[in-house]
Order: sequence, then structure tokens, then C-alpha cells
Amino acid sequence: MKRSLSLLLCAALAVTMLAGCGPKNTTFSSSSVSGSESSSSSGSASQSGAGGESSAFTQPKLMVLSGPTGVGAAKLMADWAYAEENDLRTPDGGYVVIDSAEVVADNTEVAAALTNGDADIAAIATNAAANLSAKTDGGIQVLAVNTLGVLYILEKGNTVQTMADLAGKTLYCPSNTKGGNPEHILNHLLEKNGVSPSDVDIQWLTPQEITAKLTSSDAGICMLPVPAATALLIQDSGVRQALSLSEEWENLGEGPLPMGCIVARTQYIEENPEGVEAFLRDYEQSIAYMSNPDNITDAAELVAQFGITPNAKVAEMAIPQCNLTYVTGKEMHTMLEDYYSILFQAAPDSIGGGLPYDSFYYGVD
Repeated sequence: MKRSLSLLLCAALAVTMLAGCGPKNTTFSSSSVSGSESSSSSGSASQSGAGGESSAFTQPKLMVLSGPTGVGAAKLMADWAYAEENDLRTPDGGYVVIDSAEVVADNTEVAAALTNGDADIAAIATNAAANLSAKTDGGIQVLAVNTLGVLYILEKGNTVQTMADLAGKTLYCPSNTKGGNPEHILNHLLEKNGVSPSDVDIQWLTPQEITAKLTSSDAGICMLPVPAATALLIQDSGVRQALSLSEEWENLGEGPLPMGCIVARTQYIEENPEGVEAFLRDYEQSIAYMSNPDNITDAAELVAQFGITPNAKVAEMAIPQCNLTYVTGKEMHTMLEDYYSILFQAAPDSIGGGLPYDSFYYGVD
């Protein structure tokens, strides 16, 4: 489903939008912007360089996941839409550098788009990024880690105080995370706390089914990421946050828990190095804006408008728990390699059967 940018996003920069629930998949493109005469609407941009020189590059097609992995891009997308609509340039003389943006619900959609060229840069789960790089023989590279741990154990009741307390209990988990980061993180934490995953009755349900299970009963335990966890806490005051899996992970001395990242097609990187650097500049600024507590109300409105969360109320509570970050270069390499090493020991297929080569990490020689 497509939405007209002129209707949705002209006032995004001033944040005078109405809160609402976006569609599952939402596409925004420069072709849907009316009244723009800017050269960037043709798919290329002129970026100012040192000494007044400029170079042209093809603007990337951006795709992000709904949920925390996509939250950090909301300001960038809104700024681009506003600039396109009003033929404005950024302060350094270049356009906000994306050609289109699409919000989707599943890692498989992102992987398919990167593989067939429908997306050039994308937000995706870290394990999915490594897996896709292996499947495409280095066809994508990771640019930055954008999201740390966002998983929580919620309980209607008061029986779970530690990971070990999950032994012998029924745990509802979202079916769309089976085989991904959440399942491997859960299993690793259980095993490190002396519990075999087989000793927990894990039931894989949709987030909607999980919500129905807990709200319709007097007891229940689930694992959910934000914003689904946030929405459940808002809906049922009897549900409490029992454990933060990020805190449990750090308690093991494993370091940060990188769950989301930004990747790009290697071909796009090679053909448009200036485009990658311009994108990263704007994306870092977007992350900073979205994670600033002073901007929480406005940021929540943007996230809701793009359909990244169900509504602004959920977004306002969820954004502080999204653990937005911007980590690049050698620090990114170390963080991800440590995490991938754990995944490789637990489930090699989840990262493509082996640790990624150094060439997978953008900006690391």
C-alpha cells in the first residue's frame, strides 16, 4: 500500500501530523511527491565536497523493518520527504540523500529486496545480515549497528525473577522470531543459567495471539520485543516486565547485544561511495534525533506516521526501550564478531554457516 507524501509528510519537519496507525508495508518514493522540481527526484544527487567541488551519485532506495530496527530512520525519511516536497537543500548544499523508503514487517522481505536490487540500503536483523552476506557471496556489507537488545520477558503474575525461574514453565514467543536473533538469544541465556531450552514449554504464536493469551487469563509468561511488549503493558496493567534480556546478557559478561544493523548492497557501495557516506551522515543525525529524550513526543509522531509502531502512544513509551545506537568501523566489527561467535557455536546456519569475512564490515581495513 502506498501513501501520498504530500498528504502524510509535508509537515513532518514541524511535526504537525496526526497520530495514526500505518499499514503493514508502506512505500514512499520521490515519484509520489507533487510539486517538487529538485534534481534529486530523478534519482541522483549533487553533494558538496571539499573546496567547493561536487560529485554526483545515485540516491539509495531505503528499506527498514517496522519495530525498533526501523525507528532510527524515521527522522531521515521525514526530512527527505519535506525537502523533496519543498525543493529544499540541507545546510551543506546537498539533498537529504535517499530516493525512496519502504517499511516492511519481515527480515525475509528485506533480504529479497537487497538480493534483487529493489533496495540498496536497509535496516535488518544482525543474524539475517550475516546470513544474507554468505548466501550472496559477499553481496552485502554491514554499515553500522543501529539497535541493541530489545527483548523482554513479561509476566502476568510474579513467579519469574531470574532466567532459571523459566524452567518447567510455558513461555509464549512470537512465531515470526523463530530461527532468528530472539530464539538464539533466549536459548543462550537459558543454557548459561542452567536451564535446557527443552525444559521450557516454548509455544510459538503470533504477537496478537500472545496478547490475547495474557489479557484473557490470570497468569502467563511471554517473550516479546518492543514495541509489542510496550503495547501489551499499556493494554493490561496486570502484566509486568519480569526480565530485560539485554540486562541478562550483560550480566553474563557477553558485552552489548547487537540485534539490528544497517546494510548496503556491495555493488551500490562500490559504485556510489559518496552516496554511502552521505547516507551515513544523515542517518547518524537521524539516530541522534530519535534517541534524544527532548524529542520524544515529536519522534513518536514520526514513527507512528510511518507505521513503524502501531500508534504514537506506543511509540512514545517504546522508543526509550529501543536501545538505538550508531556504531561503525572497528567498534562495530568487534561488537558483531563477538556476537556472531556466540551464534556460530549455538546455530551456525543462523549466520550462514561461518563467521563473516572482514570484507563484510564496511570501513574496516
